[in-house]
Amino acid sequence: MNLPESLKLSGRWVETTMDTTSILTSIEVGGVGLVRLNRPKQLNALNSVLMEELTQALEAFDRDDAVRCIVITGNERAFAAGADIREMAEASAVEMLLRDNIARWDRIRCVKKPIIAAVSGYCLGGGCEMAMACDIIIASESAQFGQPEINIGVIPGAGGTQRLTRALGKSKAMEMVLTGRTMSAHEAQAAGLVSRVVSVAAYLDAALELAREIASKVPLAARFAKEVVNKAFETSLADGIEDERRWFYFLFATEDQKEGMKAFIEKRPPEWKGK
Repeated sequence: MNLPESLKLSGRWVETTMDTTSILTSIEVGGVGLVRLNRPKQLNALNSVLMEELTQALEAFDRDDAVRCIVITGNERAFAAGADIREMAEASAVEMLLRDNIARWDRIRCVKKPIIAAVSGYCLGGGCEMAMACDIIIASESAQFGQPEINIGVIPGAGGTQRLTRALGKSKAMEMVLTGRTMSAHEAQAAGLVSRVVSVAAYLDAALELAREIASKVPLAARFAKEVVNKAFETSLADGIEDERRWFYFLFATEDQKEGMKAFIEKRPPEWKGK
């Protein structure tokens, strides 16, 4: 990443882009970009500063050829307990519209590289929406998912009603949105919201291990695979299959496809070039 400052911390290069400390970023071994939400006293509540820093960090990782997969995490107590209510409590509808903070979520959705959410503790409201905006969720046993906006007089506004319904189905999503109840990590895994549940001590390591595995694959293939899987939620079956077929054929124009199939035939590890 082309960032102005670097600090060595616990054997990792932690890069900062702003004077604030709402997030911490690092490039981990194996081509993994790590973003830590860093407002522990506020349970990582998502205020506008944090969201702008997060968006910029993800876009920087997306441009960096050294990064092939991204992990977003908080801490053991909270991934993110929701939006920062103090920022919104007295705002008018016009003020909220003009601020348009939710537009940052569209920028996150445009990140091409795979993103894993490593979730422990509270993952509520905007935090749950952020985790669902990622491509894979790895959860600790203490994780709690929910969209409790109805308890403060609003509804989810950053995709919660849509992504939760696609993940859980209408009935479960409707119950959670209408009551504000939370879902445990194991219940979320059984319902299909979470990919894997591990211990609190292991959740981040498990996410980083999975990220390194994904980062070891062909970068272009991973990018297009992410795109077409996401299309399955947004288009008809026929349109999705058409997109899948187009990118499948396109990858035969890449050097990595030739290398991957040649290495398979020669029974040796491939050497990816990202081309």
